[in-house]
Amino acid sequence: MHAKILNTLLILSSLIGYLEWSGNNHLFIFEAEREIILKLFTDTNAVIHPLIIIPIGGQILLVLTLFQKKANKIMTYLSIAMLGCLLYFMLFIGLMSLNYKIIISTLPFLFTSILIIRRFYQSSL
Repeated sequence: MHAKILNTLLILSSLIGYLEWSGNNHLFIFEAEREIILKLFTDTNAVIHPLIIIPIGGQILLVLTLFQKKANKIMTYLSIAMLGCLLYFMLFIGLMSLNYKIIISTLPFLFTSILIIRRFYQSSL
């Protein structure tokens, strides 16, 4: 599969992560990002947190790889690591709490990142 298609799938799969916490509160990552972007202009201090800044930086790097002639491996690996900080942490939380919604929402990112790593590894051999 073409690297740019895989990077696009990685961006999309990172947006469908599902968060759920006490008091019947829940939201998808794309909803949280919308709120973060809106708060960025009104209350910057509220959005300055490593689990917010690092994954968004990873998404920005992935978007940049889509505009390159050939997707940069290092930028893709770095963005997987940056997005993985949040999504693999969510997978861990889902496994610890046995919350199948959280677990299932992180699996597309997990599988896509494995596909990308395998593709880049095989192309370097």
